[in-house]
Amino acid sequence: MADRYLTVARTGVHESEIKRSRFLCTLAPAADEEAAQAVIRGVRREHPSATHNCFAYVIGPDGRLHRASDDGEPGGTAGTPMLQVLLGREVRDTVAVVTRYYGGIQLGAGGLARAYGGAVSAALDEIGTVERRRLALLTVTVDHARAGRLENDLRSAGHVLRDVRYGADVTLALGVPENEVAAFTSWLADVTSGAARCEAAGSAYVDM
Repeated sequence: MADRYLTVARTGVHESEIKRSRFLCTLAPAADEEAAQAVIRGVRREHPSATHNCFAYVIGPDGRLHRASDDGEPGGTAGTPMLQVLLGREVRDTVAVVTRYYGGIQLGAGGLARAYGGAVSAALDEIGTVERRRLALLTVTVDHARAGRLENDLRSAGHVLRDVRYGADVTLALGVPENEVAAFTSWLADVTSGAARCEAAGSAYVDM
């Protein structure tokens, strides 16, 4: 399984015009196929009078689940070019819907492919992507006297600090690359003089 991948930074819409046809590309994060289909249904409800609402999505860190639809455009001229952009730019857990309002000028097969693929590419450029990394989730427990300095040290070292909770002790939840766990636990013992407890809490993909 991939240890890192890119996904769209947020939901957004980018609009372009080619030979009087309007192309609106909606990009959105989608953790699973159900979420992707929900976005597609939402765009169709928002644009019921559009000529076409074509889509493509890629689900999973390895991109094994992917679908595309031309929604009435000539076969292979819309959904496939859109999907190729997502796969080519290694974007995962993302759905793209390109809404077209026909402007009266035929684009031809090649023009359609460039228009639909270009709409997704331009939307990715505008909306942006974030990296997700597979991290080991750790829970560190330390006394209040050491907690403030430890939190600063963790942030300074670039660790992903996910949560801090105060009780009888202070509990810090963080993510560490799986191949760095041994080095981290050694470092933690050094900086806290062995006073901190560290427990594994599974793993997850985390936005960096």
